[in-house]
Amino acid sequence: MWIYIVIGIFLFLIILFAAMYNSFVKMDNKVKEAFSTMDIYLVKRWNMIPKLVDVVKAYAEHEKATFESITSLRSNSYDSMNDAEKLKANEKLSRELNKIMAVAEGYPELKSSENFIDLSNKLFKVEDEIANSRKYYNGVVRLFNNKTETFPGNIFAGIFGFKSKAMFEAEAFERNDVGINM
Repeated sequence: MWIYIVIGIFLFLIILFAAMYNSFVKMDNKVKEAFSTMDIYLVKRWNMIPKLVDVVKAYAEHEKATFESITSLRSNSYDSMNDAEKLKANEKLSRELNKIMAVAEGYPELKSSENFIDLSNKLFKVEDEIANSRKYYNGVVRLFNNKTETFPGNIFAGIFGFKSKAMFEAEAFERNDVGINM
């Protein structure tokens, strides 16, 4: 009789461990998928910036420091970066992009340039897509972190080696309206 109880408890624990492990793997995969979705838009913006720089550069030759800053930032290969490096690089790129748009504000003929208008519109769309994918990413990370930090998930997370993930947070300058006028 006792053997059946011990076997039952043992089977219950095996099923519990398997279920908890599988739920952590599923949540981790959702976080990876959410980052991948956001990463697609970050790459779009990453690749769009040199075109915008070239257009603005033609009108604002004396703004060399701003252009050199973006060029040096983009000299790193995006594909070779890990997720944390991609997030940091894109935070810096956002700051530099704001500087370029500020430069463009001082050149009315640039703001009316067809290339600049086209690139700016595309960039606005990509920025909206990035914002939406950030929301999704942060929502999935929140669920994952709740699972890894609350009882009994925190015990299983420790056993299986799952750790909380970082949220994609806005920098102080991103909280302000960029105010790009065309």
